[in-house]
Amino acid sequence: MLRKAKDVYLGTRKRHDQLFNAYFMRPLASVFVAAIAPTRVTPNQITLLNVVMFAVAAALLIALPTYQGGLIAIGVLEASYLLDCADGMLARHKKLASKQGHLFDFFTDEIKAILLMGALGVRAWRAGGYGLDGKLWPSADARFLLAAVVGVSVIASATSLTNFVRRPELTGKETPVEAHYETVAAAKESALVRRGLGLGVTFLRFLNHYPSHVWVFALGDRLDLLFWIYGAINLLYLGRGWLGLAVRFGKF
Repeated sequence: MLRKAKDVYLGTRKRHDQLFNAYFMRPLASVFVAAIAPTRVTPNQITLLNVVMFAVAAALLIALPTYQGGLIAIGVLEASYLLDCADGMLARHKKLASKQGHLFDFFTDEIKAILLMGALGVRAWRAGGYGLDGKLWPSADARFLLAAVVGVSVIASATSLTNFVRRPELTGKETPVEAHYETVAAAKESALVRRGLGLGVTFLRFLNHYPSHVWVFALGDRLDLLFWIYGAINLLYLGRGWLGLAVRFGKF
């Protein structure tokens, strides 16, 4: 089984992957994929299970606003993310990758991002935590609920923006299936200077990739800070995107 899991891992790695994925989550997911590959389980079925588990994690974040409850909720969230890695790996391993599958996976990621933002905001309202002014806001402070509504709106707008700018009518070309599931073996070496310039973007991508570090906030009992950081990163992305759209569509 371990030999087969190694083959799955090496054959399904993605280029430009997060370090958390490459060295922790995908090795674990490869064992799961190796176990279910001989069965009739499909990548889309794993995606469905993944989003259901994430919804449970979001509910636990709200229902258990304690330190121990946060650890339990994030444990379920990370288990859900393992499945999120596994669906694409299974698709690549069994040569089942498709545009429909990729779009379905991205759609569920949008749902999860909105669920996370809303759940963190309501949890902060129930438990209290740091506010925008850097001071501790008490539990039941209505400002957390207002921030949650704004945060959910930001996340929803950011995902809509991503869908819009990726449309072939704007890019001028169709995105092939291979681009969504490109593996390490298919990647070309990039120039050192180009890699250096991308460090800032890489760091922002890391901050926005909550499964890589959400457990740190849970261990530190500071999931309220994750709420603000995640919202701020998506607000920056939204602002940059709208600036580009304003330049493109607002010119005479």
